Amino acid sequence: MAEQTSRLLQLLSLLQARRDWSGSELAGRLEVSERTVRRDIERLRALGYRIGGLTGPDGGYRLEGGADLPPLLFDDDQAVALAIALESNVFPGSGIEEGAARALATLRQVLPSRLRHRLDGMSVTSLSVRPGDAPPPVVPPEALVELSATVRDRRILRVDYSRADATLERYRLEPHGLVTVGGRWYLLAWDVDLDDWRTLRADRLVLRPPHGTRFTPRAIPGGSVAAFVSARFKGSDHVDRWPCEGAVVLEMPARDVRPFAGDGIVEELGDERCRLRAGSWSWGALAAAFLRFEAEIGDVEPPPLAEAFAALARRAHVASGVCA
Repeated sequence: MAEQTSRLLQLLSLLQARRDWSGSELAGRLEVSERTVRRDIERLRALGYRIGGLTGPDGGYRLEGGADLPPLLFDDDQAVALAIALESNVFPGSGIEEGAARALATLRQVLPSRLRHRLDGMSVTSLSVRPGDAPPPVVPPEALVELSATVRDRRILRVDYSRADATLERYRLEPHGLVTVGGRWYLLAWDVDLDDWRTLRADRLVLRPPHGTRFTPRAIPGGSVAAFVSARFKGSDHVDRWPCEGAVVLEMPARDVRPFAGDGIVEELGDERCRLRAGSWSWGALAAAFLRFEAEIGDVEPPPLAEAFAALARRAHVASGVCA
């Protein structure tokens, strides 16, 4: 009986790992006859797993979704990865925090001791917002599911959108993707009436079903939803890069700069010097970002960045109250 149970678990693991299997392939992997495979398939079906049969010269099997959720099988790495994802709340603002906590408790309860010790040894603390920031607005899970469905089905979406001044605007949109940035959910969509791309906060959307007809997806500037939205947040229309980019040499060890360089590139120039290349939405903001390291600065490039340093120096002089 123990051998049969072990074989059933191995068979279930194979069916979950790949969409389609022939009977001969499963028999070869399990080192049993095809007749034994057929009997084991029937046993799994009796346990509630929907396993469809495939037509063809050798026949085959496919694990399908069902009305009820049957027991799932994970290998060690999958179980630990799932637990860490649940504990770190990878989708803040989605309204699934309570469900994630219950799922994590259930998973921990059934984990073998070797995996519980492995997980407990990984201390995970998740901050969905930075200290002092307001918590991200929650988007109901059912709204995210419906938005995702319109993206998948390529159906025109009718929505009311609440702007920051509380006014409502009505849009007809071709939804192309959902993305989360800093705990907020955004919908990237083509505005049918204005013929332009829009990045709209999902928490401000009020869906107005039924949804419209299907549309043909458009080429997204930048090549992907993530690249386009990232570019917009950097102040660029199409290219995922900062509109103002420059470099300076800091009289500070590279090891002390790297933890605070963000998406900048740090080049070591010796024990006590490094070059930092970074970007920002304006030259003034970029100069201020370099000044926060409180180190001597040299080899500034390009010229607009040097001019921004001069402008900041004038403002700082005025703010200090020192007489000329």
